[in-house]
Amino acid sequence: MTGVAHGVALVVAIANGIAGVVGAALWWRVEPRPVAWALIRAGQVTAIVQAVAAGVLAAAGLHPADGLYWLYALLPVAVGFVAEQLRLASAQTVLDARDLEDAQAVGRLREDEQRSVVLQIVRRELGVMAAAALVICFLGLRALGTV
Repeated sequence: MTGVAHGVALVVAIANGIAGVVGAALWWRVEPRPVAWALIRAGQVTAIVQAVAAGVLAAAGLHPADGLYWLYALLPVAVGFVAEQLRLASAQTVLDARDLEDAQAVGRLREDEQRSVVLQIVRRELGVMAAAALVICFLGLRALGTV
């Protein structure tokens, strides 16, 4: 049973590590691309799989050497949830910083200003999710070390 826990934790760490590094690189280069979002979503799926697997393994009687395994196995889902909430707040943060009321106010801007606002929002969202993926990668590595 520990082999399954090790394998799933390793997949979580690798998938989220790749998503985090790619997302951070694209954030740095100000080039948000769909591949980053696909990798981030795949990483989130692995975190959910790990949480489900931890539940199944607990029901099957897994007793890890360190009780922190359960925290490291379940916390990535919470990190992903919080990151999604921060991602959703990104648009409003950008609009507030530019003294824009809502999306309709963006529509009244010149086209180049509209693109700038949208790029700033997408970049902020990507940065939040890339950081979360890197945190989840770390938690996956910790889960791997505590099984």
